[in-house]
Amino acid sequence: MLDIKFVRNNPDVVKQNIKNKFQDEKLPLVDEVIELDQKNRDIKGEVEALRAEKNKISKQIGACMAQGKKEEAEEVKKQVAASGTRIEELSTREKEVEEELLKDMMVIPNIIDPSVPIGKDDSENVEVQKYGDPVVPDFEIPYHTETVSYTHLRAHE
Repeated sequence: MLDIKFVRNNPDVVKQNIKNKFQDEKLPLVDEVIELDQKNRDIKGEVEALRAEKNKISKQIGACMAQGKKEEAEEVKKQVAASGTRIEELSTREKEVEEELLKDMMVIPNIIDPSVPIGKDDSENVEVQKYGDPVVPDFEIPYHTETVSYTHLRAHE
């Protein structure tokens, strides 16, 4: 999975990479990921600001109580409660956005190494290095499902 910072800072590179892999249907995901990332960062910023404000107001409650200003303290408590409710709403939304962001990020393909030639299929691959000669066995090779099934049956005997 790509780093969100890389996608945020290099959307054109990511889009070109998707085109190079002939997966054009995934192109809209890049813009969606950038938008979701911005929403997520906005939510985090608002939550942080609300928590700082809530802490500041909570200190005012203590000061009001010490000075005997109970009515003023009750008003300030209402503000703290409202901030707490908003923080909970935003935290829920933040989790939703992060899940959606992760889901999209998992679909965006990794960047192709620059040394890899771009081709429509494996017929355009380039052999870089070869080790030894291919060995052709003198017996019939079973299809992989036959091997798995036989092994599975043998394990339960």
